[in-house]
Amino acid sequence: MASFSENRISQQALACLLPHYPFFCHRGMAFPCLCTPSPRHIPEINFDGLFSHPQHFLLAGRKRRRSKTSNYLISLDPTDLSRDGDNFVGKVRSNVLGTKFTIFDNGVNPERKNFVPETDRIREELGAVCYETNVLGFRGPRRMTVIIPGIDAQNRRISVQPLNEQESLLSLLQHGVNQGVILLQNKAPSWSDESGAYVLNFHGRVTRASVKNFQIVHPDDPDYLVLQFGRVAPDTFTMDFRFPLCPLQAFAICLSSFDGKLACE
Repeated sequence: MASFSENRISQQALACLLPHYPFFCHRGMAFPCLCTPSPRHIPEINFDGLFSHPQHFLLAGRKRRRSKTSNYLISLDPTDLSRDGDNFVGKVRSNVLGTKFTIFDNGVNPERKNFVPETDRIREELGAVCYETNVLGFRGPRRMTVIIPGIDAQNRRISVQPLNEQESLLSLLQHGVNQGVILLQNKAPSWSDESGAYVLNFHGRVTRASVKNFQIVHPDDPDYLVLQFGRVAPDTFTMDFRFPLCPLQAFAICLSSFDGKLACE
């Protein structure tokens, strides 16, 4: 298949989708990006190679303090990372153990006390990520399962707006429901005697070993890379993705990899 350096989105196409890009996904287009955690460990995303002078900022994430579980806000503006700000587009929330993460858009939680059905838009679930310890133990890479809403015949994302936990994507995954959703998994790396580590072929897009490096594929087609993330410098990662993921989903999945997982490490 084509690598992420091929079929990358054009300048003209990017200009057309910018007003909607956090939720945009286009079949056949590849999105090479650069992820650079700030000195305060706030990952930010810039398109890499599309506009080199300057690179175009896309999304920023901030880990919320004083939350019972890990909770990341995602914004269109790195200077406006407020839950109530106009640039707030989504969030990522983990369970207590830090092994399961849910990705939401900027809608309202229907279980909030001040929720007003007549005026508030119920939030959509854009995905969920589950981490497990590899059967090889601590020496092996973590296993990842990603579940996202399915795509209809018009290439539009199917809306998932659960009213409670029983209708959530994680609940669907737990009960083996696969209708209307897409299940993705991380690609299993192979052991390299030469490097003494588990390795993946990133086709030059990742140059440094890291436990955060991963590739996400469809189980029915392990050669179709949906998302890959990996270190290229001490504080720089590449994040490349393609259909059926949108920028917000891809960034949120990568944000989850920065979080400590008590049950997996």
